[in-house]
Amino acid sequence: VQLQASGGGLVQAGGSLRLSCAASGRTFSSYAMGWFRQAPGKEREFVSGISWRGGSTYYADSVKGRFTISRDNAENTVYLQMNSLKPEDTAVYYCAGAADRYGNSYAGYVYWGQGTQVTVSS
Repeated sequence: VQLQASGGGLVQAGGSLRLSCAASGRTFSSYAMGWFRQAPGKEREFVSGISWRGGSTYYADSVKGRFTISRDNAENTVYLQMNSLKPEDTAVYYCAGAADRYGNSYAGYVYWGQGTQVTVSS
Protein backbone atom coordinates (compact mmCIF):
# COMPACT_ATOMS: atom_id res chain seq x y z
CA VAL A 1 0.00 0.00 0.00
CA GLN A 2 1.35 3.40 -0.98
CA LEU A 3 0.05 6.68 0.43
CA GLN A 4 1.31 9.93 -1.03
CA ALA A 5 0.41 13.07 0.91
CA SER A 6 0.71 16.55 -0.52
CA GLY A 7 -0.53 20.09 -0.05
CA GLY A 8 1.41 21.21 2.98
CA GLY A 9 3.15 24.54 3.18
CA LEU A 10 3.59 27.79 5.04
CA VAL A 11 0.50 29.83 5.83
CA GLN A 12 -0.36 32.69 8.13
CA ALA A 13 -2.64 32.20 11.10
CA GLY A 14 -6.26 32.31 9.99
CA GLY A 15 -5.41 30.94 6.58
CA SER A 16 -6.35 27.69 4.87
CA LEU A 17 -4.67 24.69 3.32
CA ARG A 18 -5.99 21.56 1.66
CA LEU A 19 -4.07 18.34 2.08
CA SER A 20 -4.47 15.47 -0.34
CA CYS A 21 -3.49 11.83 -0.05
CA ALA A 22 -3.41 9.58 -3.08
CA ALA A 23 -3.60 5.86 -2.33
CA SER A 24 -2.62 2.85 -4.36
CA GLY A 25 -1.96 -0.82 -3.84
CA ARG A 26 -5.30 -1.99 -2.44
CA THR A 27 -9.02 -1.39 -2.79
CA PHE A 28 -9.18 2.16 -1.48
CA SER A 29 -12.96 2.28 -1.21
CA SER A 30 -13.10 -0.68 1.19
CA TYR A 31 -11.21 0.91 4.07
CA ALA A 32 -11.33 3.89 6.36
CA MET A 33 -8.74 6.62 5.98
CA GLY A 34 -7.40 9.20 8.35
CA TRP A 35 -5.00 12.00 9.11
CA PHE A 36 -2.56 12.22 12.00
CA ARG A 37 -0.01 14.87 12.86
CA GLN A 38 3.19 15.15 14.84
CA ALA A 39 4.60 18.40 16.13
CA PRO A 40 8.26 18.73 17.15
CA GLY A 41 8.88 17.07 20.49
CA LYS A 42 5.36 15.67 20.70
CA GLU A 43 3.67 12.34 20.14
CA ARG A 44 1.84 11.65 16.93
CA GLU A 45 -1.84 12.47 17.39
CA PHE A 46 -5.06 11.67 15.61
CA VAL A 47 -6.58 14.53 13.64
CA SER A 48 -9.45 13.10 11.63
CA GLY A 49 -10.85 9.90 10.14
CA ILE A 50 -13.45 8.94 7.56
CA SER A 51 -15.23 5.63 7.00
CA TRP A 52 -15.05 3.65 3.79
CA ARG A 53 -17.99 5.34 2.09
CA GLY A 54 -17.58 8.65 3.83
CA GLY A 55 -20.71 8.29 5.92
CA SER A 56 -18.90 8.65 9.23
CA THR A 57 -16.26 11.22 10.09
CA TYR A 58 -14.27 11.77 13.25
CA TYR A 59 -12.30 14.76 14.49
CA ALA A 60 -10.00 15.58 17.34
CA ASP A 61 -11.52 18.21 19.60
CA SER A 62 -8.73 20.61 18.71
CA VAL A 63 -9.77 20.74 15.05
CA LYS A 64 -13.55 20.36 15.20
CA GLY A 65 -15.31 23.10 13.28
CA ARG A 66 -12.13 24.09 11.44
CA PHE A 67 -11.04 20.96 9.56
CA THR A 68 -13.09 18.85 7.18
CA ILE A 69 -12.15 15.40 5.94
CA SER A 70 -13.53 13.99 2.71
CA ARG A 71 -12.75 11.26 0.21
CA ASP A 72 -13.19 10.57 -3.46
CA ASN A 73 -13.27 6.82 -3.96
CA ALA A 74 -13.26 7.17 -7.73
CA GLU A 75 -9.94 9.02 -7.47
CA ASN A 76 -8.52 6.95 -4.56
CA THR A 77 -7.88 10.18 -2.70
CA VAL A 78 -8.64 11.52 0.75
CA TYR A 79 -8.57 15.22 1.57
CA LEU A 80 -8.22 17.37 4.65
CA GLN A 81 -9.49 20.91 4.30
CA MET A 82 -7.96 23.03 7.04
CA ASN A 83 -9.45 26.45 7.75
CA SER A 84 -8.78 29.04 10.44
CA LEU A 85 -5.33 27.62 10.96
CA LYS A 86 -3.51 28.35 14.19
CA PRO A 87 0.20 28.26 15.03
CA GLU A 88 -0.48 25.18 17.19
CA ASP A 89 -1.56 23.32 14.05
CA THR A 90 2.07 23.37 12.92
CA ALA A 91 3.17 19.76 12.45
CA VAL A 92 4.00 17.07 9.95
CA TYR A 93 0.69 15.67 8.75
CA TYR A 94 0.47 11.99 7.90
CA CYS A 95 -2.11 10.22 5.82
CA ALA A 96 -3.07 6.82 7.22
CA GLY A 97 -5.03 3.83 6.02
CA ALA A 98 -7.09 1.69 8.35
CA ALA A 99 -7.41 -2.09 8.31
CA ASP A 100 -11.18 -1.85 8.68
CA ARG A 101 -14.09 0.05 7.18
CA TYR A 102 -14.82 2.51 9.94
CA GLY A 103 -11.49 3.67 11.36
CA ASN A 104 -12.82 4.54 14.80
CA SER A 105 -9.90 2.95 16.61
CA TYR A 106 -6.55 4.69 16.42
CA ALA A 107 -4.75 1.35 16.57
CA GLY A 108 -6.58 0.31 13.42
CA TYR A 109 -4.55 2.64 11.23
CA VAL A 110 -1.78 0.44 9.90
CA TYR A 111 -0.67 2.04 6.64
CA TRP A 112 1.24 5.32 6.63
CA GLY A 113 2.33 7.89 4.10
CA GLN A 114 5.52 9.95 4.24
CA GLY A 115 4.02 13.11 5.75
CA THR A 116 3.69 16.68 4.59
CA GLN A 117 4.83 19.71 6.59
CA VAL A 118 2.30 22.33 7.63
CA THR A 119 3.67 25.50 9.20
CA VAL A 120 1.38 28.22 10.51
CA SER A 121 2.99 31.54 11.32
CA SER A 122 1.53 33.95 13.86
